[in-house]
Amino acid sequence: MNGTSLRKATPGRLIAITVTLLVLLSPFLWLLQMSFKTNDQILQFPPPLIFTPTLQNYVSLWHSAFSASFVNSLLSASLSTALALLFGVPAAYALSRWAGRGKHALSFAILVTRMAPPIAFTIPFFLFYRWIGLLDTITGLVLVYTSFNLPLVIWMMQPFFDTIPVSLEEAALVDGARTRTVFTKIVLPMVTPGIAATAILCFLYAWNDFFFALILTRTNARTAPVAVVNFMNYEGWEWGKIAAGGSLVMAPVLIFSLAVRRYLVSGLTAGAVKG
Repeated sequence: MNGTSLRKATPGRLIAITVTLLVLLSPFLWLLQMSFKTNDQILQFPPPLIFTPTLQNYVSLWHSAFSASFVNSLLSASLSTALALLFGVPAAYALSRWAGRGKHALSFAILVTRMAPPIAFTIPFFLFYRWIGLLDTITGLVLVYTSFNLPLVIWMMQPFFDTIPVSLEEAALVDGARTRTVFTKIVLPMVTPGIAATAILCFLYAWNDFFFALILTRTNARTAPVAVVNFMNYEGWEWGKIAAGGSLVMAPVLIFSLAVRRYLVSGLTAGAVKG
C-alpha cells in the first residue's frame, strides 16, 4: 500500500488492517520473543512481557549439531529449486509452444504426478536409496525435492509462456536471432515474475519438508526442521532452543521473499488471472 492509499484510507480501515496484521504476526512475534528468554522465563505464568533479552539460546544452538543441519537445509532447498527451474522452465516453454495433439493430456499427466501424496513414495525411495547408497546424503534429498518440484514448475510456468505472443518470437527469428537467443533474451525476461513466484514455492516446499528428511536422513544430511525436533526429548523440552531454531528456520524464507517481493506480487497476481 502506497502513501496515497494510506491517506485515502479511513480510520476504521486502518484499525482493521492493524488488527489483522497483529493477529497474523502474533504467533511469529511470540516465537521470536521466546527465543530471547531463558527457560525459566518462558515457563513463568503469567509470561513476563518486559525482560532482559539473552542470546544464549542462539549461541548454544549454533555451537550444536543444528548449525550443520541448517546448512544442509540451505543446500538441499537451493540446489533442488535451481535444478527444478533449470529443467522445468524450458519444459514449460516447449509445452506451451507445442502445437501437436495431446498437449492438454500431457499437461494434465504432469500435474497428476504432483497430486500423489508423498507417503506413497516413501518406501520406494527408501529402498532405492539404500540400494544405490544415497541414504543420509544431500544428493538424495535434492533428487527427491527436484522430482516433486519439477511438475510444479512446469504447471505454473506454462500459463506465463502462453501469454507471450508467438509473433514476437517469429519476428526475432526473421531478423536473424537464434532460437536460444530468443528464449534467453526475449522470452525469459518477460516471465521473470512467474519464475520468482515459482522459485519461492519450490524453495518453501524443500525448506519446510519434514517427512522425507526424517525418513531418508540420519545424521550427515539431517535438515533444520528435523534438528529442531531433537530438542524435544524425554528429559524435557528445551523451549529456548526450540524457539531460536524456529526463528532461524523462518529467516531464510523471509529474506528470500523480501528480496524478490516485487516480482513475487506481480507473478502471483498475473498467475491468478490466467485462463
